[in-house]
Amino acid sequence: MLSRTPVIGAWFPWVNFFRTALVVHVNLSVLIWFLSFTALFWSLGAQTKGARITRLGQLFSFAGTLTIVTAPFFGAGNPLLNNYVPVLQHPLFYGGLLLFGAGIALQAVQRLFAAATPGFGALSPALRLSAATVLFAMAVLAFNGFQLPRNGLPEAYFELLFWGPGHLLQFNHTLLMLLAWLLLASSGNLQALRYPGWLTVLAAITLAPALAALPILWMFDIDSLDARLGFTELMRYGGLASMPLALYALSQWRRSDNPLSAVGHTALVCSVVLFASGGVLGFMIEGVNVVIPAHYHGSIVGVTLAFMGVSYALLPLLGFNIPSPRWARRQLVTYASGQLMHIVGLAWSGGYGVQRKTAGAAQGLDQLPEIAGMALMGTGGLVSIIGGLIYLLVMLQAMRR
Repeated sequence: MLSRTPVIGAWFPWVNFFRTALVVHVNLSVLIWFLSFTALFWSLGAQTKGARITRLGQLFSFAGTLTIVTAPFFGAGNPLLNNYVPVLQHPLFYGGLLLFGAGIALQAVQRLFAAATPGFGALSPALRLSAATVLFAMAVLAFNGFQLPRNGLPEAYFELLFWGPGHLLQFNHTLLMLLAWLLLASSGNLQALRYPGWLTVLAAITLAPALAALPILWMFDIDSLDARLGFTELMRYGGLASMPLALYALSQWRRSDNPLSAVGHTALVCSVVLFASGGVLGFMIEGVNVVIPAHYHGSIVGVTLAFMGVSYALLPLLGFNIPSPRWARRQLVTYASGQLMHIVGLAWSGGYGVQRKTAGAAQGLDQLPEIAGMALMGTGGLVSIIGGLIYLLVMLQAMRR
């Protein structure tokens, strides 16, 4: 963020590290954080007979994450800024991705066959659909790997390898966010849901567009423009299938004496605002500029805010202290407002043609509106980073005793 901010970016000493840092940042945020929280959801509604599989999956995932984070400090470089899962061209980084993926796959397989438990058991069918979707995305990844020739440019190879699976995973992330909305709206009380039987149907409708990947893969070559456009349009319009479940989740708004109820409702409002902003910006993308990261930062942060709210509610259920409701709400508002400033600045600058995946002088900020937009981006990024740090402090304080 600093290396892209006007004035600061000109003298920031590690601007050449921007591309490497960006690779790790994207993998931590849209791959590891989302799929790790997905695995947490899978574990909520499942009995623990497969605890050994869960532990093995955790071990693989932890080892993979640690490898990805530390790989740049052990010689992993040559960053490729392909979409969804950018890579560092080094065996250590590839090994980290494989380890993490293996851990998530183990947990997904376990969730498919695990029996439901009381309490969160109402979520069980929806979570099975989630696990099936993640495994389907992994199967598409394997299919792409067998189909793509390896004699082309590395960045083009990885772009095509992860393009389809990356789009499919967005349906899973959206479903999990909507289930989080359901928990936040009902103050975590699943027994208060009026029509729990509808949940499975609405979850299936949300995920159904992902099945369109089959005719895309059947009709077009992986490296064809038609396949790329097919997955792009699938996400653009298939995401509208989430509207019924979103409206159902919001209709379950319940008041409660639970001190964390207000925290959950704050998280819900912040998540809806950011996710909707990202969705609207998605329809405004023209060309390759910073409107694209404005779109996906809004959507990503919408999911993240929902997960943050659920994590606060889960702490006492997992045997930890109740987090400070006042500081939890402050954290959510700080993080959300900072990210809203961040994406507005990016969208404004993108309208003037500022290119994505660039930093420092390479951005070509030579007009006042461009400079102002990226300055707002940097300020919002700083505010959101503060909000992220507060989140860690609130969580660790609740876990400390």
